[in-house]
Amino acid sequence: MSIATEKIVEPPEVRMVLENISWSTFVDLAEQRRGSVPRMTYDEGTLEMMSPKRKHENIGRLIGRMIETYSEIRGLEIISVASVTVKRDDLEKAYEADESYYVTHAEELLDKEELDFATDPAPDLVVEVELTSSAIAKLKLFAKMEVPEVWRHRGKTLEMFRLIQGDYVSIDSSVELPGLHVSVVNDFLSRRNAIGETKLMLSFREYIQSTG
Repeated sequence: MSIATEKIVEPPEVRMVLENISWSTFVDLAEQRRGSVPRMTYDEGTLEMMSPKRKHENIGRLIGRMIETYSEIRGLEIISVASVTVKRDDLEKAYEADESYYVTHAEELLDKEELDFATDPAPDLVVEVELTSSAIAKLKLFAKMEVPEVWRHRGKTLEMFRLIQGDYVSIDSSVELPGLHVSVVNDFLSRRNAIGETKLMLSFREYIQSTG
């Protein structure tokens, strides 16, 4: 007699949510932690810790590589700050994105080794991969922290949003990276399981160069 076994499908992210956590406790945890995992999001007493797995990291990193490749080809200066902890004491809010960049503010921040978000602006472009539901409404949090542009991937396709008068509006083409359309990014992301990453990025580079 054979016994059928079901394959256990693990979630692409592991999330832990803690309530009634003080701001000072969050700051201590963030500063004492080694590395950038788990990634933390804090919103007025709610602390969410997310540990990404392969699919999450692969999608986020590919989007980041496309941003970096596009900016290089188009000659756009950027500063990559990856998953830096962006925290605002006055708002009691903080986040650690999958990828984040300064574009509009890149030139003025070139000589800064460390950032103080009490006075320095939030990154101009944030990439957020959310393959499982977050307990925190990320777009509302990003809006409060005045992130100009958010790219969000929720498992199927990428969406781009621009902050306009305090709310995010869906856009078809990036403002921070003029000429880069969301449909193009999604087209290349859809190929990620069919060809190798090097071939994918070479193809993306050739496409951008051809549309010069």
